[in-house]
Amino acid sequence: MLTHVGTQTIETERMILRRFEYSDNEAMRKNWISDEKIQSMYSEPVYTTEDEVKELLDKYIGSYSREDYYRWAIIDKESNECIGQIAYFLVDNKNHFAEIEYCVGTQYQRRGLATEATKAVIAYGFERMNLHKVQICTKTINAPSKRVIEKCGFTYEGTLRDYFYMDGAYVGRLYYSMLRNEYMA
Repeated sequence: MLTHVGTQTIETERMILRRFEYSDNEAMRKNWISDEKIQSMYSEPVYTTEDEVKELLDKYIGSYSREDYYRWAIIDKESNECIGQIAYFLVDNKNHFAEIEYCVGTQYQRRGLATEATKAVIAYGFERMNLHKVQICTKTINAPSKRVIEKCGFTYEGTLRDYFYMDGAYVGRLYYSMLRNEYMA
């Protein structure tokens, strides 16, 4: 039975995963949300102005009143800045599964931070939310994200061919999952 506990703070070795705050606006724009390449890799728009990011933060922060809302700001302990985000953006109550999305700013990539955050959110899903299945997907052209997914121990389920149309070409969508018993093993 799925248990909703809402977005609660998670601490890892190098990061704090916490609810977004309005004070994250500047770091979000500096580190990731205004970067077209980062945003396009998970099919999100680019936000460049303080007002645009505030409007998005209004949505995020306003949703924290719901116990079935799960979105974390990724805060780097060293810089104390918001360097990305991670979420269970799709939660299926009937079938007890959720899907993860994440992004980390370019200057923070290739350090294992996305893997560390993803593993923490996987644990949160199975241990706190009592999920049966966690799924995740990435674009076929996103090799760094594919490495994160594989390092986290997900099982490849299949490819939806020509799922996205980007920059004049079709791109596939790779699906992966992890079941509760696989996580527990």
